[in-house]
Amino acid sequence: MKHINSRRKFIKQFSCASVGYATMYSSLINLKAMAASSIFNTSTIDCGGYKALVCILLSGGNDSFNMLIPKGDNEYQEYLTTRSSSIAIPKSEILEISTSNQGGKILGIHPSLVNIKNLYDQGKVCFISNIGSLVEPITNKTDFYNDVYNVPLGLFSHADQIMHWQTSIPQMRSGIGWGGKVADLLGSCNSNQNISMNISLAGTNIFQTGNNTVEYAIDPYYGSKSIIGLGNPEWLVESVRSQALNSMIDTTYQDMFKKTFINTIKSSRDGQIQFDAALGNINPFSVTFSDNGLSKSFEMIAKTIAARNELEMSRQIFFIEYGGWDHHDEVLQSQETMFTELDNAMYEFNAALEELSITEQSNIQNEVVSFTMSEFARTLTSNGNGTDHAWGGNVLVLGGPVNGGQVHGTYPSLELDSPIEIGGGVLIPQFSIDEYFAELALWFGVSQSELVTIFPNINNFYSGTGNPINFLTI
Repeated sequence: MKHINSRRKFIKQFSCASVGYATMYSSLINLKAMAASSIFNTSTIDCGGYKALVCILLSGGNDSFNMLIPKGDNEYQEYLTTRSSSIAIPKSEILEISTSNQGGKILGIHPSLVNIKNLYDQGKVCFISNIGSLVEPITNKTDFYNDVYNVPLGLFSHADQIMHWQTSIPQMRSGIGWGGKVADLLGSCNSNQNISMNISLAGTNIFQTGNNTVEYAIDPYYGSKSIIGLGNPEWLVESVRSQALNSMIDTTYQDMFKKTFINTIKSSRDGQIQFDAALGNINPFSVTFSDNGLSKSFEMIAKTIAARNELEMSRQIFFIEYGGWDHHDEVLQSQETMFTELDNAMYEFNAALEELSITEQSNIQNEVVSFTMSEFARTLTSNGNGTDHAWGGNVLVLGGPVNGGQVHGTYPSLELDSPIEIGGGVLIPQFSIDEYFAELALWFGVSQSELVTIFPNINNFYSGTGNPINFLTI
């Protein structure tokens, strides 16, 4: 089959990435920043007010055409025929949503996304349809088969595609993420330089790694974790160990390398102390977060946002990885559980921000945007009881600035052999991830002139006027 040959043509060798959790490790990597120079024009940055981005990586490949689903009679029958009953959501269970901009198409969402539907109805959530990694626009499968345009490296590879969504450079492999480059540009917005603008709830990651920036890794349950041995002073052993470590850290060294190393360790220690103290001053939320890693990650982010003034932060980028979406089997059962967790966590987070706005008499819920990404969607066709690696899919965005209650982009036909279906139920994306991420960056304070530095392919999709997709109010 031509589709199989095309897939094999683009699949490359997988790469592996290790995940670390120690904040000290993150701080040590900052040594490279001392040798790196800025590539940005910092005179164009906008540091006004407070803003935060929350990236939720649904790693494994979310079958997002079971997240956003056609419900009109004709479109649903097309969906059911393509998907088969083994992986299709029953029509009666789909939660219908308003879609005034879809040319009369009736759409709905997965039955586990009850809270997301309510937030959508309130204008706080939107969906973007048929989005994926692209080097340049590809409008039809004929051009795809004939190699008219460049395509992403390792198109159906987990390792490559999860990297490309974090770097937004799908024609190559890179260890520098677009969230890291944004932090490189806007780093001076934050007075506190002991704690990175980029805070990870999932350890080391590519998304938050820049030329001069790495993530500050915290634990979803316990917050900042730094140097082993700096512990509870009430414990004699910990007290003695802490005194010894502090003595070494606070000593002045003449050797340049020792001095650089110890200054990095000291920054890590001081950041941990400041972070713990700031969060210790935060009043508990009345919202009850579910007792799982995803909800606890959102709770820790909410606490960190509540402590933003004490932490001297005006810009923050958070990263959560929620894995387990590689559903080659039992897709319906797995999605029911995982969408429920995602639905509850995002609802709880929104409720905490709204509570914080009332407590502070601020507008903080309008200064935070949470967005999902996943390396690819899944095949529209079933492999028997699950789905395989595909390409274009759907994402959701939550936040005050969101042009919510809408599905942005044209929801595609799910009929096999359509002009954008390249075989096996794999769709060519309508929107590029560059457009998606560029709009988030513009809202965050990046200027139009700096977009091409962060997203090298952006001019292939965007003229530089207005919003690339218009899912945010900027």
